[in-house]
Amino acid sequence: MSDPRAPQDDDYSATVLGSHWFSGPPAAAEVTPDRVEGSVLRFGPGVTAALPAPFPVAAAAPPARRRRGAGLRRYTLAAVVLLAVVAYLGWQRLGPALAVEDVAVTTDPKGPACDAAADVVAVVRTNGRPGTLTYRWLRSDGTRSERLTERVPRGQQEARLHLLWTFRGTGTYPARAELELVSPGQRTAAVEFTYRCTP
Repeated sequence: MSDPRAPQDDDYSATVLGSHWFSGPPAAAEVTPDRVEGSVLRFGPGVTAALPAPFPVAAAAPPARRRRGAGLRRYTLAAVVLLAVVAYLGWQRLGPALAVEDVAVTTDPKGPACDAAADVVAVVRTNGRPGTLTYRWLRSDGTRSERLTERVPRGQQEARLHLLWTFRGTGTYPARAELELVSPGQRTAAVEFTYRCTP
């Protein structure tokens, strides 16, 4: 029994219709992709593909080979300067100590005026190193000073030490003033002069 609603065409066949769904579209037909993202094509919801990177990926260039001597040359000058500075500072701090090279004592050869003071000056020449001079003054009248000190800064090669010797009264007095250097080293130097005061 046939269905009156079925088409009356002799080419119609349920088998042909079913084979159409199994064999896919004709070979000549082309399928257009849904969208193009870079080089990845998507053909519908059932096809998965790798997502492209969010930024261009490029192979990193291999690092340039450094010459062995370049790194050493870069730091050699800095190392030499640093060593020179350290050596200089060490020499300044730990180098030779203060040394006395010469001592001379002078005053006005005419001597002081009546009831005045004689300014006796000792000139101590050093090697320019910092340090402390320790000394005392000896006078021919029997007076002896306590130990005195004089600080010598770095670079100063001469220290002047003063003795003010005051005279009073009339008459003549031959005087002698002597510097006794206690340290560094032991040295002495003296000067003689005459106090004259006539009425």
